[in-house]
Amino acid sequence: MSRTYAKSEAAARSLELVQALQAHFVDSLESIQRACGVKQSLQRVEWLRGAGSKGGGDRFGSAGDAAFNRASVNVSQVHYDDQPDKKLGSATALSAIVHPRNPWAPSIHVHVSWTEYKSGEGYWRIMADLNPALPDDEDTAAFETALRAAAPALYEKAVEEGERYFWIPSLERHRGVAHFYLEAYASEDPKADQELAEKVARAAIDRYGAIVLDNLKKHANPGEDEFSAQLAYHTVYLFQVLTLDRGTTAGLLVHDENDLGILGSLPAHVDSELLGSWQAGVSKPQEELVAQLVEALGEANPAPVDDAAKKRLAQVLRDHYAKYPKALELQASASQRPPSIENHK
Repeated sequence: MSRTYAKSEAAARSLELVQALQAHFVDSLESIQRACGVKQSLQRVEWLRGAGSKGGGDRFGSAGDAAFNRASVNVSQVHYDDQPDKKLGSATALSAIVHPRNPWAPSIHVHVSWTEYKSGEGYWRIMADLNPALPDDEDTAAFETALRAAAPALYEKAVEEGERYFWIPSLERHRGVAHFYLEAYASEDPKADQELAEKVARAAIDRYGAIVLDNLKKHANPGEDEFSAQLAYHTVYLFQVLTLDRGTTAGLLVHDENDLGILGSLPAHVDSELLGSWQAGVSKPQEELVAQLVEALGEANPAPVDDAAKKRLAQVLRDHYAKYPKALELQASASQRPPSIENHK
């Protein structure tokens, strides 16, 4: 069966938007590859939901090259047009995560999604955050300035929400240095809402590309200490994603047809010993989750986060929350939580 698409006009417009953003981001990343002497393009992978009857997605990424430790730019649209009993009509999203090879070049996460119910009501989720292993004040200021210009009226609110969402209580730190996050956003002007989503995403993508290229020129030959700092930071990133991130967990619990895409946010290697050392600091029963994540990564250290490891990690999360469903309440949240996982099934 070939892939089908949501019937609603709003879903079609949102898909057109995120596909355009995906193409723009892929072009930007491939320019970074060329600057690093990488000749091949990012590789496309397609995945299907319900063998295509409920949609699917396309992911462009790199599993590792001279430019990127990991890169994943995923667009998906899942719909339930053939299930009138479902409240959810469709979910259309761009979710992009990039971890450059050079430790001075920061990681980035960009997410733009339109969620629509059968009633016709819907909302946007807009996120853009800069995640450096080696923070630079000028880079942070440049990224924040770009986002403020893209959404001046909502910038302060979005930063407040982002600072709350990306806080890691057990480590007493944020995941990154600049966080923009609007959850369940909808005004009385649907056209303006979509334009806002596009402006924020393009501002983040364009400023990020400039930051990376600048750092590649300034820090062409990083040393062992810088790569060690990057490995430690990548471990923080994995820890936050797998123990706190609601979007990641929801995706894994709803279905198992895109585990590799959902966990495309994870870097190529982490320090499993460092990860295990954080077990004692989390709330019960999350210490069990951390221990199981370490076990799933295997005995090597640094631990490779390859496709086989991602599948094991995904199953760890599913098993853990099946055993401890109330532990979902321990995950990160902004002041407004997204609708429950049940509503997205």
